[in-house]
Amino acid sequence: MNKIDETHDPARQSWVVSANGHSDFPLQNLPFGIFSTEQFGPRGGVAIGDHVLDLSGVAASSLLTGDVKAAAEAASGPVLNDFLALGAHARRALRGRLFELLASDSAHQEALKPLLYRQFDVELHLPARIGDYTDFYVGIHHAMNVGRLFRPDNPLLPNYKYVPIGYHGRSSSILPSGTNVRRPLGQSKGPEAEAPAFGPSQKLDYELELGVWIGPGNDLGKPIAIDRAADHIAGFCLLNDWSARDLQAWEYQPLGPFLAKNFASTISPWIITPEALAPFRATQPVRPTGDPAPLPHLWSDKDQAEGSFDLELEVLLHTPGLKQRDMPAHRIALSNTRYMYWTVAQMVAHHTSNGCNFQPGDLLGTGTISGPGREECGSILEATSGGRVPILLPSGEERRFLEDGDEVILRVRGHREGYTTIGFGECRSTVLPAM
Repeated sequence: MNKIDETHDPARQSWVVSANGHSDFPLQNLPFGIFSTEQFGPRGGVAIGDHVLDLSGVAASSLLTGDVKAAAEAASGPVLNDFLALGAHARRALRGRLFELLASDSAHQEALKPLLYRQFDVELHLPARIGDYTDFYVGIHHAMNVGRLFRPDNPLLPNYKYVPIGYHGRSSSILPSGTNVRRPLGQSKGPEAEAPAFGPSQKLDYELELGVWIGPGNDLGKPIAIDRAADHIAGFCLLNDWSARDLQAWEYQPLGPFLAKNFASTISPWIITPEALAPFRATQPVRPTGDPAPLPHLWSDKDQAEGSFDLELEVLLHTPGLKQRDMPAHRIALSNTRYMYWTVAQMVAHHTSNGCNFQPGDLLGTGTISGPGREECGSILEATSGGRVPILLPSGEERRFLEDGDEVILRVRGHREGYTTIGFGECRSTVLPAM
């Protein structure tokens, strides 16, 4: 799971000049996605610096053979589901060959240059056809922060430390980064109101999450053992699971999130492979004294040793007032994936433990990843203590919840001494007024 090889060598450079020192897409990353231009429709590509390499062109050339060529062909269509289904062996083989072709000592630069397109000039799409989407709740500080708002004396429910909590979301409303999100309508009920009212949400929120892409699936009725979970994980992205907190407070009992969540979720467009993230694997933090040990089907020594990640997560807000003053987006949170109470493998094992079947291209969300401090909160609900303490912005504005015209930007970086920094690309969207 944590294999470091020549594709992680920080000394290697690319002949694609913009990749060298790129904050997200250096040669050591090579994420997969779907792009289109004015000349052709959606097809598979790989991000390299400020450019996208057309995989269909590479697959049609003589530069690939055998299984690597087959993998590139599977990744060349309008969605990546067939490629995700091939699993880790094909993914690693294609990554290794692309690394060779794009490295500065490649003998094939002239053949590949016509297959490069500037990211600025292309449109990026959802990378796969998402059959199912499940959102988890594995950020323990988020769970504690939210729980304190409603149950100050008992913020965590009894099951939290025994089972990775999750709910099934709506795959049809998952949107690629850059797509605007309209403020939802719904029922809400104030504490003093006798009856609910219908109208635009007044407490719109973002949620800072990782998305997890499923590769090979499993047959219905056959759980995925935790020691095999990594074989079914194809990659990662950023995920903003938009939430209408006032709608949620009224509707969530007894069956959980519904209209407060299903109106939109935004993801970053590139699938960052487990191979690219190998240098940023980490030991899962030891549970505090007194916490129960996971049940046997959720425990793996190997997963505990290297199933966590050390990735820096960032939330920025760009408001109309900041834009009018030509001021940059303002950072309102800086968190880390180390704050996940459950690992991704535990999420996969739990999800399928009852025999539920995954399919290639299914998407999981981690749930909001917050840290213990206010400056590490992955949602505005937490950062403002439920709207009671506003966030003050350099423009003189303040925010208790999101307002129309606000743009939310999520970023992630993997930093580790001795390795090249990589990122996921941005996950951004602007709030539009309700219809």
